[in-house]
Amino acid sequence: MGASGLGSALAKCINLSNLTLDLYDNQIGDEGASGLGSALANCINLSNLTIDLGNNQIGDEGASGLGSALANCINLSNLTLLLSNNQIGDEGASGLGSALANCINLSNLTLDLYGNPIGDEGASGLGSALANCINLSNLTLDLRQNSMNDSQKFKVISKCLKSKRLVFFDFK
Repeated sequence: MGASGLGSALAKCINLSNLTLDLYDNQIGDEGASGLGSALANCINLSNLTIDLGNNQIGDEGASGLGSALANCINLSNLTLLLSNNQIGDEGASGLGSALANCINLSNLTLDLYGNPIGDEGASGLGSALANCINLSNLTLDLRQNSMNDSQKFKVISKCLKSKRLVFFDFK
């Protein structure tokens, strides 16, 4: 049951607009992350969401699944997604970025991917996708302690700064 069960219960809260979930260090894994995201996609009035899923053994599949599900939260404008110290690699980072680019009303995003095995390919995909977030005005991105080289970090910064509406950008 776990995280998926929690998500299913939350999905019944149809008038929920603000939600903070601190599920740090709970061994949720890919299935739990995807299930939680899918259930939250049913919260059609959700506009402010903070989820701490750090240190939960989430890999590429869970990160992509969570992102794809959150892309269905059509009213989501403020998102803090804390995914530090998981096993998210290139595929998961790119998939998560692509999915978040589909969050059409997203204006404020904090994305913490500290301590994941994201390499050059994943960082590049993430940067390109985030640059396509059409209404994003505030972005905080933490990619410290990953597997990318310094030149790739500068490419990510450059891609994100190409976003037309971006007013604030904090890169760690």
